Amino acid sequence: MGTDIRVGKVQLANRVVSAPMSGISDKAFRLLAGEAGCGLICTEMISVNALAYDSERTKTMFDLTGERGPTSVQIFGNDPERMVAAAEAVQDAGAGIIDINMGCPAPKVVRNNEGCALMNNLPLAEKIIGAVVNAVDIPVSVKMRKGWDEESVNAVELAKAAEAVGASAVTVHGRTRGQFYSGKADWNIIKRVKQAVSIPVVGNGDVFRPGDAAEMMRQTGCDAIMIGRGSMGNPWLFRRTVHFLETGQDLPEPNFEERINMALKHLGMVVELKGEYTAVREMRKHIAWYLKGLKDSSRIRQAVNDTETLQGLIEVLQEYRDSSFS
Repeated sequence: MGTDIRVGKVQLANRVVSAPMSGISDKAFRLLAGEAGCGLICTEMISVNALAYDSERTKTMFDLTGERGPTSVQIFGNDPERMVAAAEAVQDAGAGIIDINMGCPAPKVVRNNEGCALMNNLPLAEKIIGAVVNAVDIPVSVKMRKGWDEESVNAVELAKAAEAVGASAVTVHGRTRGQFYSGKADWNIIKRVKQAVSIPVVGNGDVFRPGDAAEMMRQTGCDAIMIGRGSMGNPWLFRRTVHFLETGQDLPEPNFEERINMALKHLGMVVELKGEYTAVREMRKHIAWYLKGLKDSSRIRQAVNDTETLQGLIEVLQEYRDSSFS
């Protein structure tokens, strides 16, 4: 399979894309994804309302300094004017692509008629996409779900509307909003969208192993695959998937020591970016993912959750790693 893929004028390094995961896809995570060879790296979603109120914390969420790119910055909202203002700010910050979120299922988002709720209002969705496309010089993509629920599956209609007003790509998660992240992703909806539009289609949903990515591409014909939950505590999945798609060879999974060392590296990066207090607390969930399935991991997770200092956290992980080789 060829590696050449473009979103508008942006050349992707390969066909593997990191998902925009809220509370996860921060700068440290994006840097690790870049080191792992990810072809396009996405930020967590940015609230255009928070940007409108000049939130400094929100601005740091799309600080792309030192990132290798290309990077897609995802924005969400329901007001075309605020979406345009946010898109212009994101373009000025050096984004390669602007992604519009029309797939987030979170209650606090859809309650405000944002995220996946826009799939229930295609005229407004189309107006937002067109306004953003006309306001910026970089490509615009749209991330959507299968539909709101099984009675309103309309990803094909939204994708066609997005293409008609100038979007350069669409990403389709094969679940409805009603499913959240449960059940199986319906890859057939990705295939149907791919058959309906001529712009690149990125498939998303249930890619947890390199072989899953290859099978999604085979079944749907999608141009690229987006990896989300499978990469949590597992940045190696990006490199392994790129390698598998390009060679058909499955690289080995990381061993015990590599997983602990990566958790320590990730911790160090978050400390540098956010300071000790925030890093120790934010890394608890990441460390739990790195430890998943390892021996005695429940005890270590508890120790991690009970630790409130950087030094204490480092000691817990180092002792765990070293005791397994003593």
